[in-house]
Amino acid sequence: MKYSISYVICLQFLGFRFSGWQKQTNAKTLHDMVDKSLSFVFEDVNYKTIGIGRTDAKVSANMYYLQMFTNCEINEDSFLHSLNSNFSPDFKAISIQKVDRSFNVINSPKIKEYHYYFSFGEKNHPFAAPFLVNVDEVLDINVMRQAAKLFEGEHYFHKYCTKPSVNTIFKRLIISCEIVENTILTASFFPEKSYVLKVKGKGFLRYQIRLMMATLFEVGKGNLDLQFIKDSLKEDNDRKFLRNIAPASGLQLYDIDLEF
Repeated sequence: MKYSISYVICLQFLGFRFSGWQKQTNAKTLHDMVDKSLSFVFEDVNYKTIGIGRTDAKVSANMYYLQMFTNCEINEDSFLHSLNSNFSPDFKAISIQKVDRSFNVINSPKIKEYHYYFSFGEKNHPFAAPFLVNVDEVLDINVMRQAAKLFEGEHYFHKYCTKPSVNTIFKRLIISCEIVENTILTASFFPEKSYVLKVKGKGFLRYQIRLMMATLFEVGKGNLDLQFIKDSLKEDNDRKFLRNIAPASGLQLYDIDLEF
């Protein structure tokens, strides 16, 4: 079916209960839940949706874009209210805007900012599990901050990607990468001090940020040094991906600068 009208919806979601964005057989996914909610909003109206990109199981988003195609003009205010009424508490629709039918949310230029939230030392309260990863060893945050800065710039990320395709481009630009104290997510059950890795770039490889975070954890523990990261990003690295992947629950798609 051909659709004549296109909208872009901005969403937030907590991914802890879901097996990622992409629809799968015998798994509860974010895209499935969005489409099921839309089916109650639209009733007899046909529609099609695509997301701006995949997310891993348990990964959350403070900002995510969904493109919706239909042949029916909608009242944007009432649509948002109806969609949020039908969403589970894991989801919230922030905004909706009509776009040209030729617009493609996947191919449109964009800059993404990811956050990875973590703490170390004493085990966290269980309520923090959907948001914050805890490392039970002492981490040297200062050396981790130095290591994070090494990812900035244009590098070869063969070692920070799993299951690449034959067409995967490993040379990627990281606009910024830093570790700071977490003042963004707060709760009474959070530890007294926690941290966030902030990474900004135009595009990321499969598991790239979680592999980067796992490597930074090893640097913080003293198992790897700064030279290891420098060597891993060179064009002549051994191109074998790192096996240690940080847990998904600490990762959040925080912001997307999308060009409409």
